[in-house]
Amino acid sequence: MPRRKKDIPPADSAGQRLPLGPESAVLCRARDYVAGTVIALHHHPDRHQLVYAASGVLVVQAGSGRWVVPSTRAIWMPAGIGHKVSCIGAVRMRSLYVQPQAMPDAPTTAATVSITPLLAELIAAAANVQQPYATNSRDGHLMQLILDELQTLPVLPLHVPEPADPRLQEIAHYWDSTPDDASTLQDWAQRLGVDAKTIQRLCARELDMTFGQWRQQIRLVRALERLAHGEKVIDVALSQGYASPSAFTAMFKKRFGQLPSQFFQ
Repeated sequence: MPRRKKDIPPADSAGQRLPLGPESAVLCRARDYVAGTVIALHHHPDRHQLVYAASGVLVVQAGSGRWVVPSTRAIWMPAGIGHKVSCIGAVRMRSLYVQPQAMPDAPTTAATVSITPLLAELIAAAANVQQPYATNSRDGHLMQLILDELQTLPVLPLHVPEPADPRLQEIAHYWDSTPDDASTLQDWAQRLGVDAKTIQRLCARELDMTFGQWRQQIRLVRALERLAHGEKVIDVALSQGYASPSAFTAMFKKRFGQLPSQFFQ
């Protein structure tokens, strides 16, 4: 059982190697956390990790940004990347740890991915596999199938990148506290004392999106966090600066392919 307190250290943080045998390309660990649990900043130096919530919602922060991870989704965290995990509500976490040599073409950056019903069942079964396992065994074949499935998962737009430029950081910090801010690109250019084209170039270079796309992504991901807390769609829409719940719903469905009321079901 996890300790029942708000902030807990990770069980396998930096410098603590996972207890795996030489044939264990994949390990699955199952942990249940109470609402409000925060797993402190840590990294896994010699293993990739798939952070998956069989139920509940996770918010994951890493050097390159912030992700909202509901059930049916997961975050791929490459080996060596520091990350912090917060639990919104009670969470049944099922983490996969993968040897890098077992997935030589694995993504090198963190990303949110979709979890298929097949992979969800495989992860549930993997939680009961004894370590280490023989490669040419039922457990070995199960883990190999997991590796095959991991290499076909689609990446989802549930990520807010963190800029490095101090001017973009100023905008991001302001939006954190004032998400309904209606300032235009020209307003921000005047406020920062730069040309509007400079801000657009910075957004393209650091975030790979336009100023408008960046603002929309921040609003949508923040909206996901509030919806995960059980807030009403109308309250979330207005808090994020949308003119109406219908405008928010239309943008949400266009981006995620589902209505806000369906997303966490």
